[in-house]
Amino acid sequence: MSEFQIGLVVLGALVLLGVLVQSLWSARANAPRQADAQADAAEHDGKPSFTEPVFDDAGFGNLNFAVAAPRRPAIDSLIDALAAVNLDPMVPAVSGDAAVAAFPGSWRVGSKPFLIEGFNADAQEWETPVPGARYMAFQTAVQLANRAGALNDIEYSEFVVKTQAFADAMNATPEFREMRDEVARAKELDNFASQHDAQLGLNLRARHAAWSPGYITQVAAQHGFVPGQLPGRMVLPAPVDGLPPLLALTFDSQAALAEDPAQSAIFDIVFHLDVPQVDRAEQAFDRMCKAAQAMAHSMDGIVTDDNGQALPAQALQPISHELQQLHDRLEQRDFPAGSALARRLFS
Repeated sequence: MSEFQIGLVVLGALVLLGVLVQSLWSARANAPRQADAQADAAEHDGKPSFTEPVFDDAGFGNLNFAVAAPRRPAIDSLIDALAAVNLDPMVPAVSGDAAVAAFPGSWRVGSKPFLIEGFNADAQEWETPVPGARYMAFQTAVQLANRAGALNDIEYSEFVVKTQAFADAMNATPEFREMRDEVARAKELDNFASQHDAQLGLNLRARHAAWSPGYITQVAAQHGFVPGQLPGRMVLPAPVDGLPPLLALTFDSQAALAEDPAQSAIFDIVFHLDVPQVDRAEQAFDRMCKAAQAMAHSMDGIVTDDNGQALPAQALQPISHELQQLHDRLEQRDFPAGSALARRLFS
């Protein structure tokens, strides 16, 4: 073989090597970013895990059994249609055991929560009936409105039927308010709620390399997020156990469930704030903006709106100002964000 032929062979080998190196470099550059295993172990060492609370349609803890009383706030005429359940005058009190035995199999009336309270003869206060106590009177209620809409005629009729069944079991007489008046109140409350509801989101998009689920989880954990109940969901917990999370962070659930999540390529993360569910004092929107911007910096990402338009920090200030006005209006109507009533109404 001549020197010229040898040179061609060597040159071809070099070109092939160059292509291979370039291919490997490109594959590595475009591979999803992975979590630092050592840092991840240090982050979780000695720390308790957090389980995100599960909320039913009314925004309160789901007890997961059929006839036990649900944990709900006290009945309130601001948000509930009430019915008095008056005991026979010859019966001074009824046992809590009897009341619990007469609880309905479902605490729903259509799309609305149904509630029962008794007036405790010893404590002299309204409460959800419990065994061992004695009750001098009862009242039932159905929520006037929630995110499913206003209480309608059919739902109010179901409320009447369910209340009558409980009253019959207590040998009591129910006293209902006019349906058209309560439905009118429901429509007015629903109109207010629809004009003052706010669920805000920010998108974080990768500029170049994608992210793996483990990498997202590790970076988000540095900003206080913990795994939620669902794959691809993390939450910033409320400071009080049992309350809805302050913020949620979501990404592709299919990627999180993949056989080899490390190879899943994720390009988008969504931050979510349910404004009426979170106490104003938590400054959740500002915390969401800071977390999104900090993660964008460390993950080589960019904060955008739903249309992919970049959102610099100054573009978020007007939103923060509008939120303060929204909080003011909610408080003026006695539904401050994060309160039990607000969580019920906006659920």
